[in-house]
Amino acid sequence: MRYANCLSAALVCGTLVLAATPAAAINCEGNFQVQASGARIATPYCQDGYLAQVAREYGARTSAHEMRWNPSEKERICRFIGDDNRVKDTCNGYRNDNHNDYWR
Repeated sequence: MRYANCLSAALVCGTLVLAATPAAAINCEGNFQVQASGARIATPYCQDGYLAQVAREYGARTSAHEMRWNPSEKERICRFIGDDNRVKDTCNGYRNDNHNDYWR
């Protein structure tokens, strides 16, 4: 009897967790996260995912997870495709195009 109650409680908790997960998922459109109200805000999470997507269009083998957790990979990809207007803001800190103009 006790085992059956524990099993029932575990199934109910598992169902609640699975039902809540899709609602809590982050929805991205390009560099922007779509809020529940429909507003779009720029977030690093969505920017990294979009950077990986654009890099794959150029033929690079990378993932959004790798962009988020490996700064060297993000820098490598930004040096490779950072001139693309879709990711220029995301790669701004990883490129040094005009940083030396002050000393000229």
